[in-house]
Amino acid sequence: MGPSSSHTVGPMRAALMFMDSLSGSPIRVQCELFGSLALTGRGHATDSAILLGLSGYRPESVDPDQIPAILCAIRDDGRIRAGSAHDAFVPFEEARDLLFRMGDFLEAHSNGMRFSAWFDGQAEPIVQDYYSIGGGAVLPGSVPDADTPLGHNVVQPHPFSSGEEMLAQGEANGLSIATLVLRNEGAWRTQGETETFLDNVIDAMSASIDRGLEQEGLLPGGLKVRRRARAIHQRLRLQKDALGPAQIFEWVSLFALAVNEENAAGGRVVTAPTNGAAGVIPAVLHYYRCFVPGADRDGERRFLLTAAAIGFLYKKRASISAAEMGCQGEVGVACSMAAAGLATVLGGTNGQIENAAEIGMEHNLGLTCDPIGGLVQIPCIERNTMGAVKAINAAMLALHGDGTHKVSLDAVIETMRQTGLDMRSKYKETSLGGLAVNVVEC
Repeated sequence: MGPSSSHTVGPMRAALMFMDSLSGSPIRVQCELFGSLALTGRGHATDSAILLGLSGYRPESVDPDQIPAILCAIRDDGRIRAGSAHDAFVPFEEARDLLFRMGDFLEAHSNGMRFSAWFDGQAEPIVQDYYSIGGGAVLPGSVPDADTPLGHNVVQPHPFSSGEEMLAQGEANGLSIATLVLRNEGAWRTQGETETFLDNVIDAMSASIDRGLEQEGLLPGGLKVRRRARAIHQRLRLQKDALGPAQIFEWVSLFALAVNEENAAGGRVVTAPTNGAAGVIPAVLHYYRCFVPGADRDGERRFLLTAAAIGFLYKKRASISAAEMGCQGEVGVACSMAAAGLATVLGGTNGQIENAAEIGMEHNLGLTCDPIGGLVQIPCIERNTMGAVKAINAAMLALHGDGTHKVSLDAVIETMRQTGLDMRSKYKETSLGGLAVNVVEC
């Protein structure tokens, strides 16, 4: 659910996790939001996400068309359903029980939440912290270091945690990057189950484009941003007979625009790798489907498997959270993933694919996250169109080479990480700097 994976999807999941962890129905529940969740939470619909999660709804299954009515009922009745595990209701006063701790941060991560639950006969509440670490992922308590073992006993046949290891695994086993990922996924599920999951993702991406092309009107939030995808689509359809490179890039931009307008409106999108960057990969995948001869479902799966391999590396070695990395960790990572996916289906070698991913990020380094009004609209929607076009350019450049290049993917990921650490917090999804303060809201 839009508009933000870290501010909407993550908090909804955390709220549900907390409620379902309770052994019974409490008499009161409170949520405190810290860091970026507090500073830009209202614009990112974090308050709505918390109410939905506490009431037992999941981002992957809640009906987006029903959300306004659900929220209205919660606020009118002054109560929430006690998660998905309890058939009971809990009084909930939003002004008292949902608190935005503006300017306060929890130590482990800038996207922090603290939930408290009171029970009859107990003087002290049960308290649990959660952190939304990007891409909709949530961790309770403290965020572990990258080297902390996860505690599972799954053994992958071709493990890799760096671009260098990824290329070495491919070379040693004579496998493409997509096949490495597919076989590693076999440690959790059958190949058929993985392919079914991929098909669901592909279909959801297509649906977000299709729905975005049909909608019109103003996006919610007060900026009075008007949807453009439908009108642009109607104009481009009249120009199909004059389809040149410039027109193709217009179509690609349109695909991304449609997805991110859906995201801004609170519709359903694929978190790839985040909601704020949800339009890049679908747009480039749709470019492959519409403009590359011989495109098929197998190619679409290989596209996503390769993109996932690149996404793994960013999440393992840096972060995909704009609250930590700025928008280089969202649109930059999406661009890198999409470039690698496209290079795959255009026949690239593993070396060329890694090069495409590197180019995709190298030219997004330093990209800030400074949404006006805390809304995932300006500059976020257009930024996805730029990321999609840049991904295609990166793939084409890489395919003109032989896979050898001066800057490795590992080096550019580490550079992104260092840049994110050095970036001032006002440029990292706090709406305290950049466009967020230099453009008058209207």
